[in-house]
Amino acid sequence: MTDPGSIADAAPERLERAGAPALAYRRSPGTGPWTVFLGGFMSDMTGTKATALEAFCRERGRAFLRFDYRGHGASEGAFVDGTIGLWTEDALATIDALTDGPVVLVGSSMGGWIMLNAALERPGRVAGLIGIAAAPDFTERMMNEEFDAPTRAALMRDGLVRVPSDYDDEPYAITRALIEDGRRHLLLGAPIPIHCPVRLIQGMADTAVPWRTALAIAERLESDDVEVTLVKSADHRLSDPPDLDRLCRTLEALWARVES
Repeated sequence: MTDPGSIADAAPERLERAGAPALAYRRSPGTGPWTVFLGGFMSDMTGTKATALEAFCRERGRAFLRFDYRGHGASEGAFVDGTIGLWTEDALATIDALTDGPVVLVGSSMGGWIMLNAALERPGRVAGLIGIAAAPDFTERMMNEEFDAPTRAALMRDGLVRVPSDYDDEPYAITRALIEDGRRHLLLGAPIPIHCPVRLIQGMADTAVPWRTALAIAERLESDDVEVTLVKSADHRLSDPPDLDRLCRTLEALWARVES
């Protein structure tokens, strides 16, 4: 079996772009549809889920792509300059330049929001979606529910605040531009005109993304082929061996569904 550790250590390639930061990526050839992994906020493509999926795809001769958004991992750019719109542009750039034919997008946390945005922009390319603790509209929830009044005031005054993270040793840098741009990409207040098969995996012990978010996404999607898997004991990471096995089984079943 392909070792996910050796995959994580592999040197990335670079997608050069005129007028935009170069993006680091790793691509494994194989049969389609391409599986594209979209990471989370302040995450990168060397994480457990990304490398486990690549190992799974390699074993089955399936085409796979993972990459870092601008300001993340090995890609160029500063994290604080990023927004939901710009990171969506990064996802579209990699899909357009590095894959062909139908794609299955796997989005983790913020990557689940980017995944939905990309599916709306490329309906003719996106054949299926898997959300792992998908977090559309999370920037608005932070402002309205998680930030106290002094933090909101500091964000509006200074343009940036740093908040502790349960999932990283470094605090998260949250910019006013991120919040304001996020409002231009909110999805959960109206029907989401995506019609491909969608699978949502959500831990009920997740303290970052409330588990009812998965139900809200399912309700808003116009697709009739939507399945939600709730894992009572799982937290936000969904990276333990049983979680990875579930993810890979979900992906394999989705390949069969989109190819039928």
